[in-house]
Amino acid sequence: MDLKTNIEQNLAMLKSTLPFGKSFDLLERVLETKDRKFYLFYIKGLSKETNFEFVRRDLCSLDQETLNEIKTGEDFIHKAVSTVGAKTEKDIGKIVTALLTGKIIIMFDGSATSVIIDLRIYPTRKVSEPDKEKVLRGAKDGFVETIIFNTTLIRRRIRDPHLIFSMHIIGDVSKTEVAIGYLSNKVDKRALNVIEDKIKALKIDALTVSGETLIEALEGKRWHNPLPKVRFTERPDVAAAKITEGKIVLIIDNTPCVIILPTGFLDFTRDVDDYYMPIITGNYLKFVRSLIMVINLLLTPLYVLVVNNPEAVPLSMEFLLPKVAINVPLFIQFLILEVAVDGLKLASLNTPDALGTSLSVIGGLILGEYAVSTGWLIPHAILYMALVALSSYTQPSIEMGYSIKFFRIILLICVGLCGIWGLIAGLVFIGVVLFRTKTLTGESYLYPVIPFDWAVLKPLIFRTRMKNRGE
Repeated sequence: MDLKTNIEQNLAMLKSTLPFGKSFDLLERVLETKDRKFYLFYIKGLSKETNFEFVRRDLCSLDQETLNEIKTGEDFIHKAVSTVGAKTEKDIGKIVTALLTGKIIIMFDGSATSVIIDLRIYPTRKVSEPDKEKVLRGAKDGFVETIIFNTTLIRRRIRDPHLIFSMHIIGDVSKTEVAIGYLSNKVDKRALNVIEDKIKALKIDALTVSGETLIEALEGKRWHNPLPKVRFTERPDVAAAKITEGKIVLIIDNTPCVIILPTGFLDFTRDVDDYYMPIITGNYLKFVRSLIMVINLLLTPLYVLVVNNPEAVPLSMEFLLPKVAINVPLFIQFLILEVAVDGLKLASLNTPDALGTSLSVIGGLILGEYAVSTGWLIPHAILYMALVALSSYTQPSIEMGYSIKFFRIILLICVGLCGIWGLIAGLVFIGVVLFRTKTLTGESYLYPVIPFDWAVLKPLIFRTRMKNRGE
């Protein structure tokens, strides 16, 4: 529905759509200068009252002749507004959306268009280093919940005219702003078109838990695969580096997590600390992280296999075998501990800081000691599960860490029930899942291994030197 030239009709349309007079933060203000009236609409808290002084000052400074020349929204912008970010709109739906996102709407008699001015001031927190992605050396800033701040943090690092942020509004209720960021001269055009088409085709009510809700909507019905199709980051330097590599980022208002895609399996073997260290040190850290990922997956299933087949253990390795009675099957002990570790994690998240240290001691020492003394668990199970739990934090992606956990549980069940053949079957199953998984843009999840591309694979495996084009 479009605006009319009659101000009374326009005001009636707007007020029939929005609950003026019922919601205290939806406000209307009338500015009258000489013989003209201008109606301003805004949301209290998203626009500072002092911003209206700029609009009032510009209007009151106009002479009568200039005021008479203002017939349309375009005339208003050219003759009466000195601020940037002003545009005209005649569709009432888009006007309402602009108002609800915090912009100022101006209407006046005789104009079939309204003026939209962006003078938003969003509440925000301090730009600080993310707790989950801390580095020994490097930048200490992080994304916040305000989309314009986040795009600024990226543009501060990429001062290139090819950097583009295209804005989209998602959610019939939430009307959440989502920016797609990329370098137009490096991005894969096919992947970009796939992402843009999927976002434009979304029909959802709201992005309640912004990042994950968006990914679930883009994935569709493929919820049963635990492997993450995207990577989240709260670091502007990581997002900027991925953009320069040709990746696409999704920046969502109200969340500090920026989404990087397309993302394959080997993308999770890289961490920002690798690139803040010398090349040798960076490669060592990459090797350690990759090795621990494999150990994290196989340690407990292999130990169950060893304990269940003691005759295959050489004399020099007999110290691995438990000397105490195993009252509960070992693979079930590990399954209990898998759940218990996550239970302790959830408890620590909801424990007040003042009690966190003391309760963690209780959970880690007293409960473990009594579990052993009562025969539920053996010391070896607690030791190896503790190693697995601690080593999981070497993986910077929480989603990939839980994917490895789910695969490890599958291996534990297979080994506990079928021995060596269960281990082989479990590994084959994991390989098939990896092979059949596709990224959000349709590429192989194992690219550049399948299909093989050494030029792309090399920097994923090794921390390579930045080449000087002048050499």
